[in-house]
Amino acid sequence: MQPSAPARRWTPPGPLDLGLVLTPLRRGPADPTYRATPDGAFWRTSRTPEGPGSLRITAVGDQVEAHAWGPGAAWLLDGLPALLGADDDPGALVPRHRLVALSQRRRPGLRLTRTGLVLETLIPTILEQKVTTDEAYRAWRLLVRRHGEAAPGPTPGLFVLPDARTWSLVPSWEWHRAGVDDKRAATILRAARVAHRLEETAGLPPEQARARLELIPGIGPWTSTETVQRSHGAPDAVTVGDLHLPGIVGYALTGNRDADDTAMLDLLAPYAGQRHRAARLILLSGRVPPRRTPKMPRVHIGRL
Repeated sequence: MQPSAPARRWTPPGPLDLGLVLTPLRRGPADPTYRATPDGAFWRTSRTPEGPGSLRITAVGDQVEAHAWGPGAAWLLDGLPALLGADDDPGALVPRHRLVALSQRRRPGLRLTRTGLVLETLIPTILEQKVTTDEAYRAWRLLVRRHGEAAPGPTPGLFVLPDARTWSLVPSWEWHRAGVDDKRAATILRAARVAHRLEETAGLPPEQARARLELIPGIGPWTSTETVQRSHGAPDAVTVGDLHLPGIVGYALTGNRDADDTAMLDLLAPYAGQRHRAARLILLSGRVPPRRTPKMPRVHIGRL
């Protein structure tokens, strides 16, 4: 660790599991903007309002220690508590199902992250629209490594995602090479053109932020919700339109693996205000229906 790197120590207001809090920000095991290392550290890169930055976070007893590098270092350290769920209230959820109660008891360190950055979550979420996660992760990895920049500091091979202008200049053949179809690429380009307005939504309530995001053609409820869950730490932003989540929630709570969005929302209604947290706890319980259909096939856009 470079002794000159800006650092901060912070004491969480309660139990904190760094992995549970930060893992939703990772886009696959080879995400070029995120890394968990064998020494227990979590590395993350961001393009902050002050510029690119790298952040290394470790648990030290009952405290958290963070070091940061790059022009965005001070911004990242200032936002450390929010990133680790300081503004979140895990106790706001009152379990209405035994499974949720058990999962909550077993995961006392679960808090909802709030990055305060919109575009860095929105773009990989758009890449995940209607494709397998493997395809989306590959596209994110290739595009960030190709068009991003090496992360500042002694980072373990990490990159900072491109800025809005760079995204807008990615040529069509680069999207194609990364396996991104024209529709998703066009949605990202539209978002990049109004990036400043989108970043302003970080200061809005989640529902208002979602409404502004959905003004962009190609961004619907699934994408806006998945974004504000991370950028805003929104405890009630439950994802609808997901291929798997309704069946998982239905199976976990009632044994109904064929539940649709309407059935899922009915089951989560007792958790109004905390539906996203309830869904996270259900997912963490490990009670998922056994697979009975093949995985969604990979799409090779070169053959279209």
